[in-house]
Parts: sequence; C-alpha cells; structure tokens
Amino acid sequence: MTEFLLALITFFTSTIAAVVGLGGGMLLIAFLPNFLPINAIVPIHGITQLSSNFSRAFFGYKDIQYEVIPKFLFGSLFGVALFAFLISFISLEYIPLFIGSYILLSLWSTKFNEKIKRFESYFLIGFFQSGLSVIVGATGPLTLTLLYKDYKDKNKVVTTSAALMSISHILKILVFIYFGFVFSDYITIIATMVIAAILGSWVGTKLRHKIDGKKFTLMLKLLLSILAIKLIVELFI
Repeated sequence: MTEFLLALITFFTSTIAAVVGLGGGMLLIAFLPNFLPINAIVPIHGITQLSSNFSRAFFGYKDIQYEVIPKFLFGSLFGVALFAFLISFISLEYIPLFIGSYILLSLWSTKFNEKIKRFESYFLIGFFQSGLSVIVGATGPLTLTLLYKDYKDKNKVVTTSAALMSISHILKILVFIYFGFVFSDYITIIATMVIAAILGSWVGTKLRHKIDGKKFTLMLKLLLSILAIKLIVELFI
C-alpha cells in the first residue's frame, strides 16, 4: 500500500513539475515524512527526482540550453562538498523543519527571494542549489529565478532547469552513498517511484501547452504551504 501511494504521489508531482517547471520536488518532499524514516527522506527524494528531471530533460532535449551547464556543474561540485561537510553537524531530527521553512520562505517571502536573486550567476546558483539540496532536498526555484530572466521560452526554461536539477541530484546521491546510505534497502519503493516519475514527466510534457500555468501555480503554492506548515507543526507537537 505504501508503494502504491508513493507512486501515485510521485506521478502527480512529476506531472506538475513537467507542466509548470517547479513545485513537484517540494511537493513530493513535503509528503515523504509521512511514509519514510527521517534519514531516508532526502536520499530517496534525490533518486526519484533524478529520474523525474532527467526524463523531463530527455523528452524536451532540443530545448536544453547547454551553454549554462559547465558553470553550473563547476559551482555544484564546490557547493556539494561544503554542505556535505556541514550536514555532519546537523541533527536529522530537524530536517522537516528545514524543509518546511525553506518551502514557506521560497513561496511567500519577497526578501528571501530577493536575496536569492543576488546570486545571479550559474556558478553561484549551482553552488547553492546543489549544496542546499543535500539538506533540504528540493531547491529548483533557485535555478528558475535566473533561467526565467535569461530565456523567455517556457520550454527552454523547464527543460534546462530539469537538466541542471539532474546534476544536483546525481551529486547529492553520491554524497549519501559516501555517507553509507543503503539504497537497496528501499529498492521496491524506489523502483515504483522512479517509474511513476518518468510517466509523470511524459504526461506533463504533453499537457504543458494545455493548462493555464498562472492558476495552476497559485493552487500549487497554497497546497505546498499547507504541507509545509504541517511538517513544522508536527515536529514540535
């Protein structure tokens, strides 16, 4: 039953990400604490989101802006190295707090997003996006902030973001392998979520031109906010 529910949620969130370019990863990680042990949330989210983002990039590979990848990759390597070191000093008990706070701030805080916008280079975006993903899991909005400024075409933004997020998730997975996380212990859950993520990417790519993105994004923000608040409140209760 757990596998079925996670597959359904993953399909839904992957479809959302393929349609609007963001929100799927944050939505998924907001659900995962209800199904997985705390130490498994970020690594399993990483491998699922890798399949979601990579498949989304693959289905729209003609729209990827490859010139931004080298700088992003270089920054990502530095960011992951630093934040992988810092995670050793952070109690896993508080990961839901980091996740919930990050979601709320990125959705509703103008000051928070203004500070993020100051890091407008693909090297720095890679540094913070890939580095922070080791701790909070879902950091897609960091890349989208810059991509929306550089490219007006929605398909270019969505597919390029997916390619860059794939890099972040690959590096994050390597970090958790280094720390000894055993992915094979969750092989059934991972397999069903990966399949669902790929199917969601395919469906979302087909639906991208048929859905009102503005209304959809507003509903998504409200749902994400409710889930984020739930994560924070449950930690203290």
